[in-house]
Amino acid sequence: MDFGIAGVAAITVLAYLIGQGVKASGLANKWIPVICGIAGLVLGIVALYIMPDFPADDPITAAAIGAVSGFAATGINQIAKQAKKED
Repeated sequence: MDFGIAGVAAITVLAYLIGQGVKASGLANKWIPVICGIAGLVLGIVALYIMPDFPADDPITAAAIGAVSGFAATGINQIAKQAKKED
């Protein structure tokens, strides 16, 4: 069974948690997407080397997958935020 895509989802979850930590720290919210993207990039490269089924064969692709996953964490947060907003 191939669980490589689960690694991508895990990066998104970890980046989301990092973003929530940054938000709780009081740092300006404008930096959260950048921090999530960078965290995802780093996690993608780490995952390349520690997860045998990670869906990348080289560090550049792993970094890109990680960065996109990190930015997706910001998007997930915004979807939840907009869903709660009243018209």
